[in-house]
Amino acid sequence: MAAYFGPGGNSDAFRLAGFKSTIDAPRWVKSIGLDAYEYEAGNGLSASPGILAEIGREAAIHNVKMSFHTPYFISLSGVVEEKRLNSINYIRQSLDAAKLLGAGTIVVHTGSAAKISRDEAMRLAGDTLVKTLSAVDTYGIKIGLETMGKINQLGTLDEVLELCRIDSAFVPVVDFGHLNARDLGGVFVSADDYLRVFDKIDHLFGAEVASNLHCHFSKIEWSKGGEKRHLTFEDDLYGPGFEPLCQVIYKNNLTPTIICESAGTQSDDALAMKKYYMELTK
Repeated sequence: MAAYFGPGGNSDAFRLAGFKSTIDAPRWVKSIGLDAYEYEAGNGLSASPGILAEIGREAAIHNVKMSFHTPYFISLSGVVEEKRLNSINYIRQSLDAAKLLGAGTIVVHTGSAAKISRDEAMRLAGDTLVKTLSAVDTYGIKIGLETMGKINQLGTLDEVLELCRIDSAFVPVVDFGHLNARDLGGVFVSADDYLRVFDKIDHLFGAEVASNLHCHFSKIEWSKGGEKRHLTFEDDLYGPGFEPLCQVIYKNNLTPTIICESAGTQSDDALAMKKYYMELTK
């Protein structure tokens, strides 16, 4: 067993290689040495069921581990009840799409706390998640709740873990770049900094959840409000660095999925992570 590495969506390199359709993504990802792919539907799901099923078949053929990022407009903690509860429909549609893709996890943003207290945002998000479970068929797919990068967003590590305690259908999706950005940098410097995240999840949910964590990684520029924009691995100012994370994964025999969300270079940077990780295993 080993960790999985792959891009979130189609990178510049994918397009420069002459590919236009995501149907080709699993084959291309495998051909360059990666083994995971996250289908991005942040701006809404437009692909037909037939296309999604074809992508899923290609992923199965090439043994690429799939995940699905739900639309950004899902609002678990929205103050307008109709909009908040309509998020359940988007989660249902995302689960249906994930099933066709053969994805084991969907990734959901946890919501905003900009206009209400964090306690109220947590209450609303929890209510939405409870209602979701009674209204959808998960097909055994995990609903991943993502840590967020802006300070006024719901989604600290502790908030995500608290929401995941509602039911085993929910799992944390740790975005290390987001956590670093919302605390204005310097969060993940040493291997121990990364290890503390895995240890905390292990303590609350057990070794299986911690070891098989679904993660996002990218270097992210931040300002006083937290996350500003995703960068590439060429950045040496904002971080965080990926090497200590790979060291923790290897030394502790962890098997997470690491989805790279660099700005345009996500496949190149995911490959850099995998190559470094593989060097550690030799």
